Amino acid sequence: SPYGGSCYCDFSYKRCDFFVYHCSCGLDFHIKCALFTLNISEQKLQELNHIATKDPSVFLEDGNEELENAVCFGCWLPLGESRYFSVACGFNLHIKCAELPHEINHPFHKEHPLVLQFNIKRFSCKICGETRHRGFLYCCSACTFALHIKCAEQPTLTCQETQHEEFVYCCSTCNFSLHTDCAFLPPIVKDKIHQHPFTLFQGQPSFVCACGLEGNYIAYICSTCNLMIHTKCISIPPIIRVRRHYHPIYHNYFISENESKIRDCSFCDVEVNIDYGSYYCLRCNFIAHVKCATKYRDRYYIIEAKDKAGKHDDDLGVNPITCVIEQNEGGEMTRIKHFSHAHDLILSDNVMENDITCDGCMLLILDSFYCCSLQCNFFLHKACAKSPRKKHLWFHGCQELHILVVGFLFKCSICEYDCGGFSYKCNKFNVHICLQCSVIDYRTKHPGHQHPILYNRNQHGRCNGCGETWRSQFSCKHCHFNLDFDCSRLPLSTRHKRHEHPPALTYHEGNDYPKYHYCDLCEKERDPNLWFYHCAICEFSAHPNCVLAIYLFIKPGSMYKGKDHPHPLTFVWKPYRYIVCGKCSEPCEALVLECAEPTCNYVVHWKDVRPPSFGFTSPIELYKAEADAITHDG
Repeated sequence: SPYGGSCYCDFSYKRCDFFVYHCSCGLDFHIKCALFTLNISEQKLQELNHIATKDPSVFLEDGNEELENAVCFGCWLPLGESRYFSVACGFNLHIKCAELPHEINHPFHKEHPLVLQFNIKRFSCKICGETRHRGFLYCCSACTFALHIKCAEQPTLTCQETQHEEFVYCCSTCNFSLHTDCAFLPPIVKDKIHQHPFTLFQGQPSFVCACGLEGNYIAYICSTCNLMIHTKCISIPPIIRVRRHYHPIYHNYFISENESKIRDCSFCDVEVNIDYGSYYCLRCNFIAHVKCATKYRDRYYIIEAKDKAGKHDDDLGVNPITCVIEQNEGGEMTRIKHFSHAHDLILSDNVMENDITCDGCMLLILDSFYCCSLQCNFFLHKACAKSPRKKHLWFHGCQELHILVVGFLFKCSICEYDCGGFSYKCNKFNVHICLQCSVIDYRTKHPGHQHPILYNRNQHGRCNGCGETWRSQFSCKHCHFNLDFDCSRLPLSTRHKRHEHPPALTYHEGNDYPKYHYCDLCEKERDPNLWFYHCAICEFSAHPNCVLAIYLFIKPGSMYKGKDHPHPLTFVWKPYRYIVCGKCSEPCEALVLECAEPTCNYVVHWKDVRPPSFGFTSPIELYKAEADAITHDG
């Protein structure tokens, strides 16, 4: 493989361990798969005579369970329905799919022909609305209009859905079919959110529905508003809540240009046509296609009108700053009381040369910050000081508000680091999420890329940060840039026990000399096209995984009181002398704990005294002296 990370063939989805054909758009093929698909695209099926074909009727008679569950790579229909190619790299393709026409004209998209291609951009089918990670489809790239092979071959239907019914009404001459339910649609229906009734339109017009999808079959029409909708879209829920947004979002048939400032869908990043249906939150400019917001039934829930008001606004944004004591002329808070600390905090610009770690996110402080007025080694970034007491986290399965808690050692359920800073606690599942993970939004702007990026759970490809291939990641709509969740949360600067200066996250190698393309920590070769940490002062460069120690997010000076030792223990990064662990007798070269009693020389690794029960759902309370003890949990 040409990559530093893993690579998978986009045809067979088998691992690529040797040479591959690679396209800048993100496609990777085994050599065998590339030649196979080339012959198919050029309709040179005679060149495929050396590839074995199988008759499914023979294998099914022998009770082949693997064949019974297999599907064709092209159309995704059961493999056993017709003769197929069986290629050595591990995929199967119907012979009839290899003979598909390269280009078709379809009544649902009359403007341009549809071209047979790989679904590398993960387009959703305009008929069934499903998105498949692999396989062929017919597509107009200019209009982002795509149809699955199976859907493109369907006859014209009233609802344009395929159901496994025993009986349908059908005119074989005209290739026209009706489900039994669709044959007896009511002539007039009243929608929950539209002021006029809808009348059944018996023709087959070409239209765009209130869900935003095109239609070319029987519909309901409101003549007063000149509005046409699919028969199934009569029941679109008027108010729903989705994971990506805390407020209820409302279905609208039209949105005025003055209302909507953001037009890109918050799920797929494709522009929403505001002349047709969408879900929208006016106060936050959140907008989404109907099909995107309601695609997965377990990712949204319907809100009844009687429940829409009240608690949603009251629960959000509880201010962690309990009192503003002083402000400067510009209105900036210079002295505050914060719920997490017993003493007043004052704003400071005195960023000392020594490492200052934020007690909220556990990262280095390189700009103005809040510090304890009594100099008790408590610091907060200005942004961390404003972290709300309650917060909605879009990526977490529980849609209840998470509560900001302090004073614990915990294992973050997202990044899986041991952490000692602020955390957002989910009371439903009893897990903690560190501040660094909690601030990542589904749409974000990262310093490593010039355009905004959006998290797409169907974005399969290679991460530009680490080189690994992922199925879900952040992606850019303007260029072929992908970033997985772990790389999106990499600290912009950090510290390392073997290096004096804080190295900065760097996105491109500026030095072309190969001798510089090595990690100064593990001494292995680095890929100059991947992200790394670099110190320009002393030309130090290293892999992110080598720099980010496993206990990076526990602040030196934090204290822990366990059962293995009678005195409190203090976390330290650099012991005062070369000593061995009191438990395992190994050298103390990483994060260790020293006894807080001056007369006691006990030193031990954190891994050796960490309780066996410590984990995602079992945090540990940090030790605090009686004078400044303050612990908040929910």
